[in-house]
This record gives sequence, structure tokens and C-alpha cells, in this order.
Amino acid sequence: MALAVPGVVFVIIGVLLAIGGIRLAMLGGSWYYLLAGIAIAATGVLLWLRRRAALFVFAIVLFASTIWAVVEARFDFWQLLPRLWVWVLLAIWLLLPPVTNRLALGPPAVPREGVLPLAGAVVLAVLLGIITSFNHPYDHPGELEVTSAAPADAPLAGDANRKPGDWTDYGGSPLGQRYSPLAQITPDNAGQLKLAWSIETGDKAGPGDPTETTYEDTPIKVDNKVFVCTPHSIVIALDPASGHELWRYDPHIQSPIGSFKHWEHMTCRGVSYHDDALYPPLPAAAAAASDSAAAAASPASAAAAAGQGTVPTPAPAAPQDRAATASECPRRIFLPTADARLIALNADTGAVCPHFGNGGTIDLRTHIGPFTPGGYYSTSPPAVTRDLVIISGHVTDNESTNEPSGVTRAFDVHDGHLVWNWDAGNPNATQPIAPGQIYVRNSINMWSVFAVDEKLGMVYLPLGNQTPDQWGGLRTPQSEKLAAGLAALDLATGRLVWNYQFTHHDLWDMDVGGQPSLVDLQTASGVQPAIIASTKQGSIYVLNRQTGKPIIPITERPVPGGAAPGDHTSPTQPYSALNFAPPELHEHDMWGTNPFDQLWCRIKFKSLRYDGMFTPPSEQGSLVYPGNFGVFDWGGVAVDPVRQALILNPSYMAFTSKLVPRAQIPSNNGEKKGSETSGIKLARGTPFGFELNAFLSPLGIPCQAPPWGYVAAVDLRQGHIVWEHKNGTIRDSAPLPIPLPLGVPSLGGMVTTGGGVAFLSGTLDYYLRAYDVRTGARLWQARLPAGGQATPMTYADSNGKQYVLVVAGGHGSLGTKQGDSVVAYTLP
Repeated sequence: MALAVPGVVFVIIGVLLAIGGIRLAMLGGSWYYLLAGIAIAATGVLLWLRRRAALFVFAIVLFASTIWAVVEARFDFWQLLPRLWVWVLLAIWLLLPPVTNRLALGPPAVPREGVLPLAGAVVLAVLLGIITSFNHPYDHPGELEVTSAAPADAPLAGDANRKPGDWTDYGGSPLGQRYSPLAQITPDNAGQLKLAWSIETGDKAGPGDPTETTYEDTPIKVDNKVFVCTPHSIVIALDPASGHELWRYDPHIQSPIGSFKHWEHMTCRGVSYHDDALYPPLPAAAAAASDSAAAAASPASAAAAAGQGTVPTPAPAAPQDRAATASECPRRIFLPTADARLIALNADTGAVCPHFGNGGTIDLRTHIGPFTPGGYYSTSPPAVTRDLVIISGHVTDNESTNEPSGVTRAFDVHDGHLVWNWDAGNPNATQPIAPGQIYVRNSINMWSVFAVDEKLGMVYLPLGNQTPDQWGGLRTPQSEKLAAGLAALDLATGRLVWNYQFTHHDLWDMDVGGQPSLVDLQTASGVQPAIIASTKQGSIYVLNRQTGKPIIPITERPVPGGAAPGDHTSPTQPYSALNFAPPELHEHDMWGTNPFDQLWCRIKFKSLRYDGMFTPPSEQGSLVYPGNFGVFDWGGVAVDPVRQALILNPSYMAFTSKLVPRAQIPSNNGEKKGSETSGIKLARGTPFGFELNAFLSPLGIPCQAPPWGYVAAVDLRQGHIVWEHKNGTIRDSAPLPIPLPLGVPSLGGMVTTGGGVAFLSGTLDYYLRAYDVRTGARLWQARLPAGGQATPMTYADSNGKQYVLVVAGGHGSLGTKQGDSVVAYTLP
């Protein structure tokens, strides 16, 4: 009876597999699991009876499983592995002499029957694994055309105010390119990068903070200071060469309920900088016009007036003495705080600029109306121009239909008076709102980062949705026109010049999350002023930023219908010809660490509604792929204006979306918000609540097969993908810290340089990596002390030495290790 216990184990494995297989077959899925379960259970019975036939039966299981795996997964090693490794180990155990010698009744003997077939099946499976491990079906090699980089002392087109060694804005410059002309670090020497300095900010997530406390900050560097922002809105000025702290400002953010635990987010993506000295003096006539309605004479303003007829030009409020306000703070840092303030600081000292707003502060809650704690503030840095600081705000998704307005407001950069406001709920009324009024409730918000073209006189807004995201039965006509797209506003007046919508009647949280990038693009018809918008659905939209017309073609394609009661869907959606959208998922794309969680994922997949991309949310539960983290989120893309290339990091994670009828929502739901993918989102004012979750197995492993993350490059002249490589390991997200190179998602963007090296830190493993822009080859990596879910930046110190800097503080809702480090690297 020595084989009785193993026999029982085989029977249990087989029975469980068969039970799951019955469920899968009833859903119209593969019969493999049912048949394999029966055969494995039979093997267990034969083991218990010490019959040599057990070997032969299991040889059939392993041989048939190998053939089935190849039919489903072809020669993809990482898809074959979870289908076969458990059976291979069990087969090897069966072939051990202590087992085989006990399979005959009577005196011990070497049972030949079954050994050779089972050994052959093991050899076949092992050889298949060895051979396919050298196969890389998801890597697409290529090489960008080599073009000489611009001289390090040459200003970027449209960016003459920026010194080559500075990183003056979240995206490097107001253009949002995430590009530096610095060329000291090259593919030849990037492997020599070493730690230059590292500091800890002292601002770590605590028990009183929300789950989604995140370090998403991209610091800026101007002259001899680096400016860092922490989740609790603390600004720290650092010496660029040493990391030594020069000054610190703590706004002491407050919650009206005394705790931040019930907030949904706590983050600061960065601060903004203004220096009058960076702008050449205006001629006297132009200077006078900038303080009057004549400022509306910009090209964008003229286009807006032509398109909107009788919209009056806003009359700015009377400014204070600009000379006085400028002299007290000649260089300013603008800080958006988590309790909805905008604070102006002296960039040299960290002192508040007393004549900006009310004692240095503008209360962004003014004219907004009521909201739940944490439900309104600006998570992203404002746009700063010669005369204006422009800010919008995050609004809590899926809480109710009575949330604050997503208004964008432009304040005078010196004294803080309101110059104009653009509320998508009332888009033609851009004159400053009257005292006592509030902006339109629940209008579209803009939570991401602006891009600015001061030459054209336009500011560009990547727009979100009218909340809630997953049910749109109450959307307004303004929302149906403007949401989930780009809006170009005239800088002087706030008037809408043009807009382009990228998702019609968005039911999938397809906000335009990334900062758009501006570049003068070389096309067959000549150089065009372009704007490039990356999107969650994977399309890269390239438009003429002056007119809003597509440069790379956009076509409307039919998409699934069948919305929930009271709602509707758009019959088509716009697809760009430049697209990173993934292919549709099928049952054989389901993954797992072993046959059991793969079976669970298959059952879940077959039980969800899924008709491809843009499958509407449903009470049954729908599969959303790409999920609401998107192919591209707030990290955007990096644009090399010299090489005319995009460098980017697409990610692929499926989510599930389920509508919960109001009567079925538990009464105690919502007592703790958690992250935006936890619990049932109440969506008060609609017939449903929503459940949003990543599509994971019970072990927390993605249900769809890897790779889940890439780095890639696009030739913008030709509009095609040049190279694409899976990127990152599961070292920090798997139960065992094994650095399997599966390619993992990343949250945070890439930067690229004149030296031909790009950098990324946002992967779910804790590394900063460098890549050769020409080929995508990984040149270097450094281990980070925590998750690096932020976009890095690069700068030069006063001696011209180039550094790469990243904030590594983790991301609460992604489960990456949290911390408070700022880390800089340089060449020896």
C-alpha cells in the first residue's frame, strides 16, 4: 500500500480538474480539462492498485497534453510552460525506481510496460521546452534611421526659453516632449552609469493615508536647483550635483474629516516654474495689449472668434502692480496641493509669494460647490506661460452624478487674479465667473498635464469623462462632444479653437491620460505643427495642432453594441492608423502559473461578456481589454524632435467591469473608498454601481498570457512601428522573487535624449533602465529602493555633467513597494 497515498493525490488532482472541466465545457470552452482530469484520476486509481498501466495512462496524458499545448500556444515557451510543467514533474516522479519497482504485485521487478512511453513523453515535453525557450515571438527587432542629434547648446524648436541642461516642466518643456538635447550619455557609455546621490524625502505613506498614495512626481530642474513634490504636497529644493537639501516648504494639507484614509488618491505629479527673465520684453504696445482685451488678437483667438461668432472677449480683472509682485518673487514655483490650493513660492528661498492671490494662495474650491473629502484637487502641475498659470483638477470617478466641475482656470501669473475660465459644461462662457456663482456640476474634468504652444497662442487639454465612467445615460450634449478627447483653447481668452474626440460615449474610462506632445513634424506635404496624443485604447493620434485635422489617418470602425438599460453605445469608434491596440483575446490566451489557475481564468473568461474592444459594461460582467489603466496612461510618450521618433512603453492588462443594480449594493458598501479598483463604486444618481477589477487569477497572476509590457519606437516620418521588445521581469510581483523576463506593465513614461539613450522606471519591477534609441537594446539597469512608478528626467549641473533622476516611492494601488527616495545617476 506504499502507493496508496500518491494514488489518492492523483485522484484528487484529476477529480478537481474534471469538475472544473465540466464547468468550462458547459460554457462552450475546451474539453481538454475534463478529459485530462478523468485520465489523471484513472492514473491515481491504478497507482493505488499498483498496476503498471498507470504509467501508460499517464504517458497518454502527457503526450496528448503536449500536442494540445502546441496546437493552442504554438511555440511560445511562456504559454507552454504552465500547461505542461506540473504533468512533467509528476511523470518524472512516476519514473523513479522506488515507484516503478512497486507497480508489480509479488517480488520486485523492473516493469517495462509503460516506462518507455512515459519516458518518451517526458523527453518530448522537455525538448519542446528547451527549443522554444530560444524563441522570442513577441520581440520585433528593427533600427531607427540614424540622424545626427542637435547641438547641446541649440534651443528646441518653439522652446527657446529652456536651457539645454534644464528640465523646466513636467514634460521637460511646455511642449511635453520628454526630450533633452543632452548627449553626454550615449549607447557606448550608458553601461557605466553609477549612483551619484540619493535622498529620502521623509514623506512616506502612513496608516492615515489612502490606499492609492503614490509617488508619481517628475521633478523639474532650473539653473542650480531641482524641485521635488511629495504625495502630501511638500516641495523640496535640492542641489543638482549633490542632492543636498536647499529648502523645504510644507503646506500642511488638511482634511475636513481629520484623516486622508477615505480619500481615493493622494499624489503630486509635479510643480511648475515661472521666471520673467526667461521671456524677452514685449514691445510697449504689446505689453499694453496683454493687460487689456486686445490680447485676444492672437492667431488662436482669431480662429476661435471666427468659429464661435459672438462670444465676447473676457475682460481681465484689474491686476495689481506687476513690477511689485515680480520683484518679491522673480522666480516662482507653483504648487497644487491635495487640499485644493494653488500656492506660489519664491523659487530661491521657498517663501510664499505674499501678493499672489490671498497671501500667496488661491483657494481652488471657490465657485466649485460641495464635494466629498479628497474629491476635488489638482494632481498634476499647472501650465505656466508668460502671463498665466492655468490649472484644472481631478474629480472622483464613479461616486455620483453631482460632482464638482472639471473647469480649467487661468490666473494671472503675478497676482493671481482670474483671467478666464473654460468649463466644458458651458464652454462659450469664458469670462471670469461672477461672484456667488458655481461652475457647472459634473462637467468634464482635465486631471492630466497641459501642453502649451505660446507661438500659436494655444493650450491643449487632454480631457476625461463626465462621471460616472461606466454608465452614460445622463451625459450632456457638451460631454458627448468633448469628453475623452483633446481640446485646444486660445491662451488669451480661453475660447475653444478646436476639439477632437478619441472615444465616443466613453463607457470604459478611456480618459486621455497622458500629456500630449508637440513637435514640428516632417511629412510628405512639408513640415506641419503636430500634436501627438497617446490613449488608453492604444491609438496614437497625430493631429495638426493649429487646425485639429489628422496628419496620420483616423478611421471610424464598427464596435460592439448592447448597452445597459437607459444607456446607449456609439456604433463606431475612431482608430488611428498608428496603433498599439492589442489583438482580441481568446480562451487559449488565458494564462496562469499552473493548469488549475489557468482553468480558473478560462472559466472566468467564458463567463464574461466579451465581444472585443469596446464591449459595453454589463450586469453579467464584461471583459475590458485594454483595461482602464490603458495601453498608455498618464506617462504619455517621449518625442525625439531631431530623429522624428516616438519612444514609448505600451502595457497590456485586461480588466473586468460589472454593473451592480442599485438594490443589490450592500448598505455598508463604500465606508472605505480604497483605490479606484476596490469595492463597488456607488455612482449615486444612476441605476447601477460598478465593480472594476484587474483580470487576475486567485493567485494574483494576470489571466491573459504575457508579455504585459513593452518598450517600442515609432518612425514619425513614416508613421510605423520600428522596433518593439518585451520589457521587465516578475521579480517584484510574483510569489517567488524570480526575475523571469515575461514583460511587465509600467505606469509612468519614458524620456529620451540627444545622446540616443532613453530611460524608463515605471515597470512593476524596481529598476531604472536605459535603452538604445536606435534598436531598443537594453544598455543598463539599476535597482531602485522602491517602486519607480514615475517618469524620470535628465539634466546637467553647473559643470555640464549629465544626470538621470527618478523618484522611487511606489504606488499604493499597484502594490509596489512604497518609499520616499529620490535617486540620481551619472557617469563616473
